[in-house]
Amino acid sequence: MHNFTSLDTFVFFIYFVIVASYGLWVYKRKQKGSGSASHDYFLAEGSLTWWAIGASLIASNISAEQFIGMSGSGFKIGMAIAAYELMAAATLVIVAVFFMPVYLKNHIYTMPQFLEQRYNKSVAMVMAVFWLALYVVVNLTSILYLGALAISSIAGLPILPCMLFLAIFAVIITLGGMKVIGYTDVIQVFFLVVGGLVTTWLALDMVAAMNGGTGISHGFSVLTEKAAGHFDMVLTRDNENYMDLPGLTVLLGGMWIVNLNYWGCNQYITQRALGADLPTARKGILFAAFLKLMMPVIVVLPGIAAFVLHQQGGLGDGMLHNGELNPDRAYPVLLNFLPTGLKGVAFAALTAAVVASLAGKANSIATIFTLDIYKKAFNRDADENKMVWIGRVTVIVSMLLAVLIAPYMGIDKKGGFQYIQEYTGFVSPGILAMFLMGFFWRKTTAAAAMFATIGGFIASIVLKFLPGVVNLGFLAPIGFAKEVGGVYEMPFLDRMFVVFIFVVAGMVLISLLNPNKEANAGKEIEVDTRMFKTEKSFALGSAVICVLLAVVYTVWW
Repeated sequence: MHNFTSLDTFVFFIYFVIVASYGLWVYKRKQKGSGSASHDYFLAEGSLTWWAIGASLIASNISAEQFIGMSGSGFKIGMAIAAYELMAAATLVIVAVFFMPVYLKNHIYTMPQFLEQRYNKSVAMVMAVFWLALYVVVNLTSILYLGALAISSIAGLPILPCMLFLAIFAVIITLGGMKVIGYTDVIQVFFLVVGGLVTTWLALDMVAAMNGGTGISHGFSVLTEKAAGHFDMVLTRDNENYMDLPGLTVLLGGMWIVNLNYWGCNQYITQRALGADLPTARKGILFAAFLKLMMPVIVVLPGIAAFVLHQQGGLGDGMLHNGELNPDRAYPVLLNFLPTGLKGVAFAALTAAVVASLAGKANSIATIFTLDIYKKAFNRDADENKMVWIGRVTVIVSMLLAVLIAPYMGIDKKGGFQYIQEYTGFVSPGILAMFLMGFFWRKTTAAAAMFATIGGFIASIVLKFLPGVVNLGFLAPIGFAKEVGGVYEMPFLDRMFVVFIFVVAGMVLISLLNPNKEANAGKEIEVDTRMFKTEKSFALGSAVICVLLAVVYTVWW
């Protein structure tokens, strides 16, 4: 195990200087341009290239929950957890084809704006508050805490100073606006990918060395032999991790709801492409889909390697926390074995992932609060400069709140990745249903949308606690329940699928029983099948992604 040396510090300092300097240059250059100050700050309207959009999507998505949480799930579950990453690639293609044309054709800049335009102001305001609470309490806190936990274990510093460092670094980038975030994310992704691949290479090399060989190919062969079960992509019902990834649900059920909601109805993600024209946005999203296919190698494979090393005693007691095995320690422990210099590169990669994600999330929080709450509820006459100022204050306040409450959220006890998925999953089915019905069924009413918001949330809570009241054993034969500790529980992803079907059925019933009497109801959103036509190059790239996914699931079914 190697200590964090002055060379590692120097390498990390170089990374910090490069990102900060480039961000400052982009900011200064941006000030010389023209255009709407608020749209430039929140959306970087028309100024992000396709490669910047794609890189920013991935930099904002890949963060501590992947590096720490998903590597931990790789240690515990195996490559099956990569379904979140692999199915995201397919989902991005769907979002590029069907979601982006609707947003861009109707000049949608925020998700609450779409809801107001399609339904009414009440639905938009309720969801704006909902999203703000979710982003601050779940996303910002988990990213900050997990990132600080990793940095703390590498650098030997207390968690609170690490959280403050990450928060301040992210705020500095965020205050420059979406354009600064978008272009600095290109550098962040470079460090993320290079540092991540270095860690994967080290982990496989360590496995090879412990088993009488050398090289990453030998290390991978050892993994497939010593941890064969960790390469099952679709888990059977007798697998102890079935509750996390229930069989074919990862291909046919709830996994689609997770991904379509995250990539298609999420201000934090779609904001990267909302300021571009459709061809540029689609190219950027397709680029992000290809980058997504790399993520299992970067974030899951190290976790499986750590599992084999731990089984063979190669990590000592590094995986233990307070005397108990903690899978979330897999990635930080591996980083501690990196040679001097390379440890600084990997440290920079982890920091890049965390800071880019924090910056993107904070900018989305500022966008929703400023454009959808402050401008509409508190100061309708706010000028461009005032809105930018409010946005920057919102960034600082939200980051401060996240730092204060993160230590009390129990993130370390639940497991980082599962923490985020479970709590966002309470609202995902309702949100996705609200958007899809709003896109493709003109008769959907505002009352139905409000039902999706509140009814979906209540249904998720009811199903979460239903096993304590009702025996769900009758659902076991069809795979929707499994006995855990004498109680039949419904897997999390199946619960989301059931809630989604319930919400859609409820929305249809409400809309038919109480049709909207307003003459223009549902007609402000323009949807035309010609909008979904794609360029040949995009169609070819999408086909390549589908073929690659089919090969992966066929080989490691």
